[in-house]
Amino acid sequence: MAKAKTVYICSECGGQSPKWQGQCPACGQWNTLVEGMAEAAPAGSRFAALAAGAGKLQKLSEIDPRESPRQSTGIDELDRVLGGGLVPGMVVLIGGDPGIGKSTLLLQALASLGPKQKVLYVSGEESAEQIALRAHRLQLEAGDMPLLPEISLEKILPTLRETKPDVVVIDSIQTMYSEVLQSAPGSVAQVRECAAQLTRHAKACGMAMVLVGHVTKDGALAGPRVLEHIVDTVLYFEGDTHSSFRLVRAIKNRFGAVNELGVFAMTDKGLRGVSNPSALFLSQHAQPVPGSCVLVTQEGTRPLLVEIQALVDSAFGNPRRLSVGLEQNRLAMLLAVLHRHAGIQCADQDVFINAVGGVKIAEPAADLAVSLAIVSSLTGRALPPRLIVFGEVGLAGEIRPAPRGQERLKEAAKLGFELALIPAANAPKQAIAGMRVIAVERIEEAFSALREL
Repeated sequence: MAKAKTVYICSECGGQSPKWQGQCPACGQWNTLVEGMAEAAPAGSRFAALAAGAGKLQKLSEIDPRESPRQSTGIDELDRVLGGGLVPGMVVLIGGDPGIGKSTLLLQALASLGPKQKVLYVSGEESAEQIALRAHRLQLEAGDMPLLPEISLEKILPTLRETKPDVVVIDSIQTMYSEVLQSAPGSVAQVRECAAQLTRHAKACGMAMVLVGHVTKDGALAGPRVLEHIVDTVLYFEGDTHSSFRLVRAIKNRFGAVNELGVFAMTDKGLRGVSNPSALFLSQHAQPVPGSCVLVTQEGTRPLLVEIQALVDSAFGNPRRLSVGLEQNRLAMLLAVLHRHAGIQCADQDVFINAVGGVKIAEPAADLAVSLAIVSSLTGRALPPRLIVFGEVGLAGEIRPAPRGQERLKEAAKLGFELALIPAANAPKQAIAGMRVIAVERIEEAFSALREL
């Protein structure tokens, strides 16, 4: 009997190598080659066939760019992240830590869509009894929901052709396998082939499909990176499993804006959308405390108020710089800017920064709030009450503007904040009722303005 040929497959891009190497020759990533069985891809599995109108030459001016109607999932926060709802032929990939609520959210969405659309739940991880128990525990009216506990692609596709659902959930893509491949479910080849076949069928039939994906210990979606390129929308479930709050973030969306954020609260009856998410990220202090500053950040089209907390303390040995929810390299840069342009010395101090509520802030508009929180903690003086801050700090000490400054100010005024310290370029042309705006151009001007309050 001939010995089976083995190859080394990259877990990031799916590229193959005849022998093990430290670096993938296709994508350049290190330590991603995993040994697997060599097998030829079956006919008809080319990703080029996924494109609509493939093989037909068309002029861009001849194409009618009709806006596809959106179907609401019945969950406002999920609709926001999706860009307004589901679109026929849309393929969504949602990933998150185990037990964070992916299956619960999708079961709730299908139960809401059931009376209006034909839906199908394909489960490869849980039995039918387990899903029925969850629906009963969540008190969902989903008695007529079609359920298919199956992991074989050759049995799932005929069911999809026969039932022709409008919305289908595949839970999860890592459990699916195709009989034409010899590798085990969850391997690079199986995930890539099953995702390609399901995506091609969804686009050909005009059905909305949601694929549930596992994540690695680093928090990235498991399987080849090409999986994220195939689908139209990639959603990440974030949040601490020990907390009741969950965040759903759009990383990629061909039918809407990226970086949209949906906020949910886990209750005994499932996930519920939070109408005022800013309240989650603000602590309730009886009186102003040093080291606390309220930032107005922008997540997609939604302005959010987040409390930034800083703790500056004497260091014993090498000073530590720790940042939770914010970029640590940016913290080191801000400390250098404070020293050079504002005369704030923290070289012998431990500096800890935290974004309250577990939210992760990536935009540079948080620089000014972080800087003020650090100085407030260092001096032991609390910032003025009902103050909000935003603005990017440059290496030369200048305060750069943040996008959508007007929307940030209006959101803060709506929540009762009365004082704003913002970049001069974001100063509103018309006064905002109930809010005093202080516009500054440099970091030292910001500290001078606060001393005068």
